[in-house]
Amino acid sequence: MKRRITAIAMAAVLGGTAFGVGAAELRVGFTADALTLDPANHRKRETETIIRNMYDGLVTRNASMEVVSELAESWRAVDATTYEFELREGVTFHDGTPLTAEDVRFTFERLTREGAMGGQTSPRKSLLGPLTGVEVVGTRTVRLKLDSPWPILPAMLPFQEIVSERFVKAVGDAALADQVNGTGPFKLVEWRKGDSVIMERFDGYYGGAADIAPVGKACVDRVIFKIIPENASRVAALLSGDVHIINELPAHSIKQVESNPGTRVMAVNGTRSSYIALNNQRKPFDDVRVRKALAHALDRQLIVDKILSGKATLIDGILSPDAFGKNRDLPAHAHDPAKAKALLAEAGYPDGVEATLDVDGAGKDIAEAIAAVASKGGFRIKVVVGEGSTLTKRYRTKGEPIDGDMWLTSWGNGSLDPVGIFEPTHKTAARGNASGYSNAEVDRLLDAANIDTDRAARARMYAEAEAIVNRDLPYVYLWVAQDLYGVSTKVSGWQPSADSRINLHDACVK
Repeated sequence: MKRRITAIAMAAVLGGTAFGVGAAELRVGFTADALTLDPANHRKRETETIIRNMYDGLVTRNASMEVVSELAESWRAVDATTYEFELREGVTFHDGTPLTAEDVRFTFERLTREGAMGGQTSPRKSLLGPLTGVEVVGTRTVRLKLDSPWPILPAMLPFQEIVSERFVKAVGDAALADQVNGTGPFKLVEWRKGDSVIMERFDGYYGGAADIAPVGKACVDRVIFKIIPENASRVAALLSGDVHIINELPAHSIKQVESNPGTRVMAVNGTRSSYIALNNQRKPFDDVRVRKALAHALDRQLIVDKILSGKATLIDGILSPDAFGKNRDLPAHAHDPAKAKALLAEAGYPDGVEATLDVDGAGKDIAEAIAAVASKGGFRIKVVVGEGSTLTKRYRTKGEPIDGDMWLTSWGNGSLDPVGIFEPTHKTAARGNASGYSNAEVDRLLDAANIDTDRAARARMYAEAEAIVNRDLPYVYLWVAQDLYGVSTKVSGWQPSADSRINLHDACVK
């Protein structure tokens, strides 16, 4: 069996006819390999992008980022702590077994119960908040039970894919790392770790979300995610026709791709807020005047125009302009080097401030631009490039002392609800609080908004909290960049998604 799969995969990579004469193959040049193919055992967008082409969830998002039914035919809130889902009829896993409510129960218990994955607890557990129980009402009806109101549950469910209880119990939890039996439009042929993930169309596919046209089997016969981390190599593969879509198109390559007759650029508003985490626990950034001085020293729009080719929207708080609860009346800390120097002098630094800006390799150019621009406002900034996981351990300390001055980083928020970004980055000792910020009123507002079922009240609380952090400025808020893709003119029917998902169900290739 293994020899047969390998032969099929080789034929796919080489353009052979193992899938049939004239089979349509779509190749994606992708920045990062999957960490695993187990939907419950990761917290990485790139991994989810690959997995989501082979697994479906109860709900998904349309092009407008609205939550719509997928495996669920319908869903409703029974009360503040109970959501009921009615499953579609006729949905099968790749092995032909039918999807049932028991599979849904098993999936969510595997995600939320301690030690449910062969003794391991899913790293995705926190994405489901206070979900504590799953009740099977019938073969097609399931209820998700919360131990307290959590109005964003539907918004978090597109990130959770349904697995087969029978399959997992047959092969074991560990086997899901590289074996797939999903309900999605494609099924796994072979995963060549570090090189490619090869899939073929699942002809038994039920058709996908009824609210997202077209409904039916995937357009192409096979899909290959070709792993190409290096930007220049990914762009070259697109221009040569070796791949049809690339993600994370560098802004400096836009003109090159647009001028090539066989390729085009596609963009979508992203969901990742970029910012500079300032260590509020020690000098010099324990003084809000120094933090505000840095904000005034920066010409953010100049950096966006010169390095990001204008493909970003400035933010003056943590939330994206498209996020629920966004405060649209926040004052901007406008570029004003003279004001920056005056604030530094007022804070006791008449000769300016020296500080180190940590950054990973991908952000080096932006960090150097920040340092250059800030020098006119009295800041002497040394840029130090480090490894991302090391920087995370130094700055996201969950309440322990932070080891560093400044960190150029970002936080993604695919749900576009503040719970997914505001709470982890600004609540006292939260897992993503990289500034050591603590404000009791912000904590209170975030806690209250997290459980309030009144949508308008939630929006007001988040707007108030964002006004507070705009004044306290624990971070210098920068921008939300557009997600840029290079796409072959041979591709039709595909649109990029703001949640970074590359959904290939609707994509066709000439």
